[in-house]
Amino acid sequence: MNDLSNQDLQATSVVQRTWTWRDYAALWVGMVICVPTYTMASSMLDQGFSWQQAIWLVFLANCIVLVPMVLIGRAGAQYGIPFPVLARASFGVRGASLPAVLRGLVACGWFSINCYFGGLALHGLLNVLGMGLAGPAAGETISNSQFACFLAFWALHLVFIWRGLESIRVLEVVAAPLMILASLALVAWALMKVPAEQIFGLPAKVVEGGPKTWAALTGLVGFWATLALNIPDFTRFARSQRDQVVGQALGLPLPMALFSLVGVIGFSVSSIAYGKPQLFPDGLLTQMGPLAAGIGLLVILLANLTTNVAANLVSPSYDFSQVAPRRISFRTGGLIAAVIGLLFMPWKLLATSGGYLFTWLGGYGTLLGALAGILLADYFLLRKGQLDVDALYRLDGEYGYGGSGWNGRAVLSFLLGVLPCLPGYLVVSGLLAKDAVPPMLVTLFDFGWFFSLAVAGTLYLLTARRTA
Repeated sequence: MNDLSNQDLQATSVVQRTWTWRDYAALWVGMVICVPTYTMASSMLDQGFSWQQAIWLVFLANCIVLVPMVLIGRAGAQYGIPFPVLARASFGVRGASLPAVLRGLVACGWFSINCYFGGLALHGLLNVLGMGLAGPAAGETISNSQFACFLAFWALHLVFIWRGLESIRVLEVVAAPLMILASLALVAWALMKVPAEQIFGLPAKVVEGGPKTWAALTGLVGFWATLALNIPDFTRFARSQRDQVVGQALGLPLPMALFSLVGVIGFSVSSIAYGKPQLFPDGLLTQMGPLAAGIGLLVILLANLTTNVAANLVSPSYDFSQVAPRRISFRTGGLIAAVIGLLFMPWKLLATSGGYLFTWLGGYGTLLGALAGILLADYFLLRKGQLDVDALYRLDGEYGYGGSGWNGRAVLSFLLGVLPCLPGYLVVSGLLAKDAVPPMLVTLFDFGWFFSLAVAGTLYLLTARRTA
């Protein structure tokens, strides 16, 4: 085995390809039902959207992102290769480390966010049990006891890293129906607490300039732009193309819209019944009775665990393995991702709904849109879906690009797809004053994922054909 491969990066055998459409549907339901999905919808209400606009945009965004999800997933099901190996075709056998590391770092950020949500749920559960743990003091975003719960929930994930991908599949299949039942129970409680006409009749919040529809849509697409890249990490185990397509189509758009509706209901009920709208479900649950709060917080812990291990540990495990295959296995890559996740400070990122929806989701969505554009252009338009799998593991093959292992055209296309959106991102994130950047560039960031995907993909295709 050479220095471009290890057991985890090798193509799966026919015997290993056992996942059915039910497994993929369960995988997605397990990932969809999580606090970030709930918070995404509540953040939209906090940013001035009506509940109808919020749910429609969530559904539309997930129909959009399903397209690259299924298309890129085709390569995994066809050849049994993970995302970093697929990226070698366009970026080069060594150049694939660039998209792999970028995707891996985004996963580390999401891993940290989900650990934070899980830590908040654990903190609330301990208080329901009578521990009397303190929340943040004035001017703080996290208390010492909340940070300790964050670390405890973080440590739980190491078990699944150590046991591997099959343990994650089993977790998703078992957990998915439980989380559906819990979501239905929360909705039933909410409708008993507050009449439906009050929940859905709550007027939209008035915000300066009105709701930012395109920026929100871009952020919502960016929510799963991560998985749209590394979906081959899962589809490489598919029994057939039909299984990965049907399972994803059933498991993603509609469940996302339905669980977002749970977030809308929770946000509205907390505002009406308790006088303060809660972005996070733990804030609502801790105001309910001890039994309901305890069960709800346990479900949040399970929901964040299932999402985190599948969406945010599988990818970086493979991604970091791409950098040094002989030294970094799937297990080692997962441990690296977990450690890097500790360096993120999600309590600051999530301090405002705008920071979550526009700065985080929109920012990394722009990066990953450019990568998706290049992968799609290379695999479907340039190579017509045909790859030389053996050459993906050799420096002297067609994906070695002259022996350097790097395809400079892919790197340049990526940069040109992303850089025009950078000024707008700096304004949205508060690093630059709005009047320091031309309005057109600020607006351009609102379309970041769409722009970077189209520009990077088009430039890559044009330069590749011209030099072919």
